[in-house]
Amino acid sequence: MWSIYKKEINAFFSSLIGYIAVGVFLVILGLVMFVFPDTSLLNYRVATLEQLFNMAPLIFMFLIPAVTMRSFAEETQSGTIELLATRPISDTSIVMG
Repeated sequence: MWSIYKKEINAFFSSLIGYIAVGVFLVILGLVMFVFPDTSLLNYRVATLEQLFNMAPLIFMFLIPAVTMRSFAEETQSGTIELLATRPISDTSIVMG
């Protein structure tokens, strides 16, 4: 499983999509934490990570499916998704590598 994980991470960051996804995450999180007046750390004068832990799951909820669609499309195009679906392994094992 470790070799599949390394292969997927290398494929993700060898394309421009990986860097765009990381950049989008950081820009959205920066906007939420510093620019928007309701959630800005500068207004509270207390540096807590509460807003980070509140907003990161919401951002990941939209970002992760957008990134993983490419992997599933490549599996479907190469025909290995049918092979994975017919094997007696759990969905968690397929997703984790």
